[in-house]
Amino acid sequence: MMNPMIAQCKAELLRIIRNPYYVFWSLLMPIMFYFIFTRVVNTGTDDTKQWQAHYLMSMAAFSVMGSAIMTLGVRLVQEQTQGWNTFIRITPLPSSVYFFGKMFGQSIMHLFSVLCIFAAGYLINGVSLTAAQWLLSGLWLLAGSLPFLALGTIIGSMKRVDTASGVSNVLYMGLAVAGGMWMPLEIMPKLMQKIGHWLPSYNYGDGAWAIVAGDSPSWKAVLLLLGYLAVFMLLSVYIRRKQEAV
Repeated sequence: MMNPMIAQCKAELLRIIRNPYYVFWSLLMPIMFYFIFTRVVNTGTDDTKQWQAHYLMSMAAFSVMGSAIMTLGVRLVQEQTQGWNTFIRITPLPSSVYFFGKMFGQSIMHLFSVLCIFAAGYLINGVSLTAAQWLLSGLWLLAGSLPFLALGTIIGSMKRVDTASGVSNVLYMGLAVAGGMWMPLEIMPKLMQKIGHWLPSYNYGDGAWAIVAGDSPSWKAVLLLLGYLAVFMLLSVYIRRKQEAV
């Protein structure tokens, strides 16, 4: 069992690295936004260093969230339309190994994204955190990505690549903006603030923001992310079983 699993994980890593969606949405775009909003735009913040660390976590969360929703989701649809899923079913490779390889590969790329963006924060602005803050924020970003991976599998159940691409784009950008990743939620209208506080994107970012501010992620953020994970997983399993039954 281990040899097919290792081979599948390696294959997934190679496929993700070669994917232009991953390179642009998960690396280039967050780093570009980070540079613009910390070096070009005058945000008027009183504590520049704290803002640079805060926004670094926003862009790291933005990167991982995009990779989970878009890269995974669109790739699943592409494989389905190309008949890859059917081919996998007639091979000795268990479907559990197939999906584990995808989740493992995606998680490794999330780690790579986080390290690249953390490095960009250090090189661009000299962001200085304690070793514990770097480590804990990185672990939070990796663990907190699970609900978005589950959401990516829901996107991956769609029939057409262009539909999946459009829906994932809207979800990704909508969650990022409404979740306070591009700009603080506090400057948005009151209604947007109320909605934003219940979104998975805000609570995902909020955990990392709390860590760099010297606090711990709130229990509300942890419980909400676990709740979203459960809902998205159940929906994904239900949709796939319905599709297989047809």
